[in-house]
Order: sequence, then C-alpha cells, then structure tokens
Amino acid sequence: MDWYLPLKTAHIVGVVLFLGNIIVTGWWKVMADRTGNPAIIAFAQRQVILTDWVFTLGGVLLLGGAGFANAGLHGISLATPWLLVGNVLFTLSGLVWVAVLIPVQARQARLARGFAMGGVIPPEYHRLGRLWLVFGTVATLLPLAAVPVMVWKAG
Repeated sequence: MDWYLPLKTAHIVGVVLFLGNIIVTGWWKVMADRTGNPAIIAFAQRQVILTDWVFTLGGVLLLGGAGFANAGLHGISLATPWLLVGNVLFTLSGLVWVAVLIPVQARQARLARGFAMGGVIPPEYHRLGRLWLVFGTVATLLPLAAVPVMVWKAG
C-alpha cells in the first residue's frame, strides 16, 4: 500500500486542528476578556488550557508525525528548502509557545481560579493578557506563513 495519501490526509487534518484551534481560541479568549465578567473570563481561561492539550497538541502530533513519516517513506530530505523553511517556521512558533505562551496561560489560569466566583480581576491578569495577545499573534502568524511554503513547495 502507498501511504502517501493517508499520511497527507492525516497531515492536513493535523494542520486544520492546530491552526483552527489557535486562531479560534485566540478570538474567543480575547472576547471573553473584553466582557470584564470574572466568571466568563475564568471559564474561557480554563478552556484555553484544555483545548490546547486536546486540539493544539493533538494537531501538532498528527501533522508532525504524518509529515515526517511521509517525508521519510518517500525519500524527501528534511534539508529540502521548502520543507526546511516550513519546519523552521513551525518550530519557531513552538518555541514561542513553550517559552512564553504556556507559562503565561498557566499564570492566568491560576489567577482566574482566584476570581472565578466573582472576585476582582487583578491588573496582572490583564497585563499577562496583553503579553499573551502579542506573542499569540506571532505564534499564529509563523505557522500560517508555513502553509503556502509547504503547499507551493517554495522556499
């Protein structure tokens, strides 16, 4: 059996899960924060953590696993320019997640547990939210830039 199409399908599903989750999560978290309602903000913050574990990480594993498997099975060198550029963009996004976004989300989640039942939202939560928005935008634009590189095999 030729594994190219099943692996390509799994790779694309992984991309959809990954990019779809980071884009939609960013939107609804910002909108929840804008309500100023502690219960809504705390609920949204909890969902950010949960959806990252299920959809972002799940998408990463699926797209990475299927992509590397397809490259390996079909003799495509990881040094091929379009593959190298796409992987660098994806990896840079991952570094932003690990270095900044995950720690910020964890801190915001701890703060949100403290105000979930109607307490005062501390200024630190909003400061972290601005940081999350800036670095989240960067972490989203990097893999979005990888899409045309990988599809058009440019680089």
